[in-house]
Amino acid sequence: MLLSILLIIIAGIFLGSFGVGMKYTEPLAYEAWWSLYVVVGMVIVPLLCAFLTVPDLADVIATAPKGAVYNAMLYGFLWGVGGLMFGISVGYVGVSITYGVVMGLSGSIGSLIPFFRMENATANPAFPFVMLGVGIMLLGVGFAAVAGVKRDNLMSKNEENKEEAEKKSSMTGLIIVIICGVLSSLINVGFDYALPVAANAVEYGAIPRNASFAAWVVVLIGALALNTGYILFMLVKNNTWHTYKAAGSKKAYGWGLLSGLLWFLGLGVYGQGASLMGKLGTVVGWPMFLGLALIVSNIWAIKAGEWKGATGPLKLMGVSVFILIIACGTLGYANSLMS
Repeated sequence: MLLSILLIIIAGIFLGSFGVGMKYTEPLAYEAWWSLYVVVGMVIVPLLCAFLTVPDLADVIATAPKGAVYNAMLYGFLWGVGGLMFGISVGYVGVSITYGVVMGLSGSIGSLIPFFRMENATANPAFPFVMLGVGIMLLGVGFAAVAGVKRDNLMSKNEENKEEAEKKSSMTGLIIVIICGVLSSLINVGFDYALPVAANAVEYGAIPRNASFAAWVVVLIGALALNTGYILFMLVKNNTWHTYKAAGSKKAYGWGLLSGLLWFLGLGVYGQGASLMGKLGTVVGWPMFLGLALIVSNIWAIKAGEWKGATGPLKLMGVSVFILIIACGTLGYANSLMS
């Protein structure tokens, strides 16, 4: 149990850190920078981890239940749609609201769908504590979102920014961010559907903790298809191929590659921790993972000076962190009831 929690914490640190690189995309076009992240995070690192830890990876996937493979790919593809909608959501409602709503919906829906896929889920002794933990997690993310909005309001002092804030509060933006949050949860649903692939990997000789890498390879095939199509479309549409050769792009290349590495290490280590948690791994591990990532991302934001001069909102963020820690403890207790 302690090892699984430790792995979830490490995974949260990785995921909470990967977004730092998004501040260093120039002089590359965003789609060019994103392609670096995708190649490393969805192709090179997942395949390398899987090939090193799962014997006969190709055979494992080929002989796994077809329904599990196709469902995992589908949910990976749909998660990719949600990822693209994240940027659109920011344009309507701002970063803080988008991040808060997406994290809240992704953490809760991504947890509850796997839970209710279990037989007799409501009769499970962990049921009330799973629901309580997810509810507390949503409360904590809500506090984080409010803190972010209050911080942004303090930073917005001129009329132009006020007009922009009014624009960002539109109902259209709210609908888009909700859809984005729902779709963003589906990568964990895809992972849950891919667990028979991991079980097949164990049959081929992989240890259970590492068998999860085979599951991620399948999920990310769908995600890769969507992202590749998007990147190629934007490169052609904007004619930004030349930015790959832009002067002074060494730093952007480095951050793009590092971001992809950190992103998949977050998912990969989360998968290892979830596998050690047992039947409720994808149920309790997922919201814990995202909650910890939210805490870490805000630590980076504080270090970068993004909360400078926003003492009140920062205190509110501290309340959010405290609530998220309580939620993690509640979910950990829920998982212990199944041990």
